[in-house]
Amino acid sequence: MVHHVHVFIQLKDGVLDIQGKAVAHSLLSLGHSSLQSVKVGKYIQLWIESETAASAKEQASAMCDDLLVNGIIEQFRIEVEGE
Repeated sequence: MVHHVHVFIQLKDGVLDIQGKAVAHSLLSLGHSSLQSVKVGKYIQLWIESETAASAKEQASAMCDDLLVNGIIEQFRIEVEGE
């Protein structure tokens, strides 16, 4: 069975989010005065062949550790559709 996996990647707390600061500055200059903060991240979709959703999630986590996420400055969350 093919599982649709969603990976959400963000900078860890305490890591300067330069892109988020730039977006916040731009939105504030466009008049969005209610904005408090912006955090920019990455979103990756994977389709993984696996017997169970748990196995697909485990494989996606290994992919994050191996390549997709810089564990020093980034954190990630994985969701598997139908889980």
